[in-house]
Amino acid sequence: MTAKRPPEIKALAGARALAPLLLVLYHFSEGHHYQHFRLFDVFVTKGYLWVEFFFALSGFILTYVYGARTDLWRWKGWSTFVKTRLARLYPLHLFMLLFILYLLVLLRWLAARGGYVSIFDVPYHIALGFWPFVANLFLVQAWNLFDRLTWNGVSWFVSVEFFLCLTFPLYIAIARGGWWRGALLIAAGGLGLLALDLTNKHALDITFHNGILRGMSDFAIGVGMANIYRAIRARDGAPLPAWMHSVFQSLAVLALLWAIYHSGWSHQWRDIYVVPPMMLLIFTLSFDRGIFAWALDTKALQKLGEWSYAIYIGQTAWLLLIRHFEQHWYPPDDTLVFGIRWADFIWTLEPLALVLVCTAWGALLSQFIEEPANKALRKRIMPGRKAAAA
Repeated sequence: MTAKRPPEIKALAGARALAPLLLVLYHFSEGHHYQHFRLFDVFVTKGYLWVEFFFALSGFILTYVYGARTDLWRWKGWSTFVKTRLARLYPLHLFMLLFILYLLVLLRWLAARGGYVSIFDVPYHIALGFWPFVANLFLVQAWNLFDRLTWNGVSWFVSVEFFLCLTFPLYIAIARGGWWRGALLIAAGGLGLLALDLTNKHALDITFHNGILRGMSDFAIGVGMANIYRAIRARDGAPLPAWMHSVFQSLAVLALLWAIYHSGWSHQWRDIYVVPPMMLLIFTLSFDRGIFAWALDTKALQKLGEWSYAIYIGQTAWLLLIRHFEQHWYPPDDTLVFGIRWADFIWTLEPLALVLVCTAWGALLSQFIEEPANKALRKRIMPGRKAAAA
């Protein structure tokens, strides 16, 4: 019924390490300020595009792990797959949803006692309320139900990922066959992204509305690349030498850096220039050979990659708390700290501190929520089997 589980691709596990931190910096900068230093800002402002990387990576890895299975079209096989994926995604999502609810109650209580307006009651805030909360419980909040982000805003990604898990057998059915099927999926996904990019006024920054279409396009590219990868690995003959993998990876990285730096400020149609080299990077790393693959297979990056989902899903709490700190804890802008105006002192320190705090918070969430819950749920889903994380 099931195929033997393939070995982990270490380079792709390490490749997840830095992208969530860029997303943290992007969300902070969009809500507060950029540094006015082009070499820094130009990479942060394109930070939202790393969602493309994660959707495509998800499609690639799921196809790599589950693509050979023959039971995904049967109820038992499909339901077990979906429950296994939910065991990975849902516990942290639920915890953060409840934690945001806790912050809502706490900060509104403090505001009532202090006679001021809570950050949850100012106009710029995301949508709260009963029905958005229910939608988050069922992971359908990004299925074009609301006109804005809700509760833990970044969880729109989890909602789309849930949809992709439900429809995953369709992708496998299309991909199963010759390499040309993979090329067809890559072309379809690329055309889908291009259409979204050219028709949306915020380029590819698509979340609560049509986020499913964005995820489907990226996911299709990932599934297609996995199909071609499998076809290449199945061929007879010696593998390419490591130096050739290094060359291809270097070209992908250089193309990615060039696209980020030269495509202009974000949220305009040229943002899509960043996507092809990003996808190429996933493919070139997937063979787990070459200089960049080896660099990503280090203990620190592997650990950050392990925490990546927790860092991403947990960031909203600290983005909210920063607003509360700015509102009530920070001194006036002209206060001198070490002879420097507070506004100048905190300008660069704040986003850097946020990255460190979100990393530590992600580590705690991963160790004490994500991993134990995943193992416990997988034991219930597949009793008697070794509960290895997907």
